[in-house]
Amino acid sequence: MKVSFAKPEIPAQGALVLGVLEGAQLSPLGREVDTQTDGALTRAIAAYPRFKGEAGQSLSLAAPHGLTASRVLLIGLGKADGLSASGLETFGASVQSTLNHTGDSEGVVVIEAALLGGFDLGEAAARVALGARLRSYRFDKYHTTQKDDEKPQLATLTVAVEDPAAAEAAYAPLRALAKGVFLTRDLVSEPANVLYPESFAAQCEDLKKLGIEVEVLGEKEMRKLGMGALLGVAQGSAREPKLVVLSYHGGKKGDQPVAFIGKGVCFDSGGISIKPAANMEDMKWDMGGAGVVAGLFKALAGRKAKVNAVGLMGLVENMPSGTAQRPGDVVTSMSGQTIEVINTDAEGRLVLADVLHYCNDRFKPRQMIDLATLTGAIIIALGTEHAGVFSNDDALAEGLAKAGKATGEKVWRLPLGDAYDKQINSDIADMRNSTGREGGSITAAQFLKRFVGETPWAHIDIAGVTWSKKDAGIVPKGGTGFGVRLLDAYVAETFEEAGK
Repeated sequence: MKVSFAKPEIPAQGALVLGVLEGAQLSPLGREVDTQTDGALTRAIAAYPRFKGEAGQSLSLAAPHGLTASRVLLIGLGKADGLSASGLETFGASVQSTLNHTGDSEGVVVIEAALLGGFDLGEAAARVALGARLRSYRFDKYHTTQKDDEKPQLATLTVAVEDPAAAEAAYAPLRALAKGVFLTRDLVSEPANVLYPESFAAQCEDLKKLGIEVEVLGEKEMRKLGMGALLGVAQGSAREPKLVVLSYHGGKKGDQPVAFIGKGVCFDSGGISIKPAANMEDMKWDMGGAGVVAGLFKALAGRKAKVNAVGLMGLVENMPSGTAQRPGDVVTSMSGQTIEVINTDAEGRLVLADVLHYCNDRFKPRQMIDLATLTGAIIIALGTEHAGVFSNDDALAEGLAKAGKATGEKVWRLPLGDAYDKQINSDIADMRNSTGREGGSITAAQFLKRFVGETPWAHIDIAGVTWSKKDAGIVPKGGTGFGVRLLDAYVAETFEEAGK
């Protein structure tokens, strides 16, 4: 779907979309259209009393008399004084999904100052465009027998606004952000026979076109570094593990980078502690954290963010075989700490342990943030509404919560503490990788904390928010890309807008 900006006018063809405020309040252009159609809009609203202009509500009038447009679509914005960037994005998503459902190939959505309650007009138009763009995503490359009416119909969406140039300028960095989200969704959606450590690393090489440095370490290099925890996970697979290092230099020369680390288990069978067969196909997206890191760096470089950043992705497969790691094995991590493997399905923390230590030791980052589809327990705790955040730094945790609220990618902080740390102690090694069901997300985070030293660090457990089973707002069914917008906003607020 192509998105563009233009001056407001009633289109000669296609669909016209008008925002309506709560209380079924038409905009100035809406009233003009109502007059031109001999009161068709007010009659339609009266005929459908449930349409009150609340956010997400819609009302469609096909081929209205007095217009050559195919339809007029009224979509609720809610209260003008309650509008937010994420609310405008959701409005844009509603425009895209509704027009796609009606089968229109082109549409014009008009954004008027009277609807916005003081919200900047250019920024509002850009946010509507972003929401529509994000909702338009589809992963359908493997469909070969779709009928025409099953394919997306909406080809062009024009956002009409009084100052199109200002809207286009505001949209430029958001366009780059959308490309980053789409990369993450693509990676998460690929099947494991297509996306595995080597092919994932190869896709990351494309980021060089944006000025990102890409370094790929193989098994030989990781063995030399002593990454026994990561390699223990990978040893049951025929696929060689990879460690991808991304470096982006957009800040001041000499400034310490902020580091993002992603769990990249390209398929997780559970290993010898094998998972149940039901829904095991979902484990193709156990590399969601690494996917977020790749998408984030595409977004940062695409909008030329003023920050120095490094991204590290530990890419492995966790497979059962004659060479697979066994429950009861003891491995030595790169940090020198030993780990008793109680459960081979608690593998993500083993991968992250070595990557976190390597990142901290090599880059001396100002902060480290890791993302991982780490535990099913976080879904029990928070469902699919929030990601879980654990941190050793209050300011970092608060910054992530603020960014989550602004973007709609919400996070909720959970505790760490000595009592939880004691639970991961082992009788025969420095620690064990699994402690059972109680507080499972917390003890997993406590395990990771042993590999970050004194560096400010946050762990984001995205197991419940990486994949959506239904269309919702700006997120179509499938890979969500959750984390790209969250961390992009966090970087902008913490390291760019704050001038740090």
